[in-house]
Amino acid sequence: MISLTDFMVVSAALFCIGLYMVITKRNAIQILIGIELILNAAILNLVAFGKYDKVNNSGQIFALFAIVLAAATTAVALAIILNVYRRYKTIDPNDINKLRD
Repeated sequence: MISLTDFMVVSAALFCIGLYMVITKRNAIQILIGIELILNAAILNLVAFGKYDKVNNSGQIFALFAIVLAAATTAVALAIILNVYRRYKTIDPNDINKLRD
């Protein structure tokens, strides 16, 4: 049987990979994927704790809200990235140094 520790190890690995992707920031899509990995690590923690909570299923309910929030933020972030690409013809965060006219 899979223990709570196994869930936490996988979640910590996902979080570290996502954090590394955000810190290295080669392009905006990589940053977005890193943020999604960090959110997925948090969702995995919620589901894991909800699995071992026999009284309430609050972990799964919070995970559902987190998934909806992640989908909404991804849609907004992709729209922002597309608009930045149309204006500057690049998605490299280091090349975009001013966002006003």
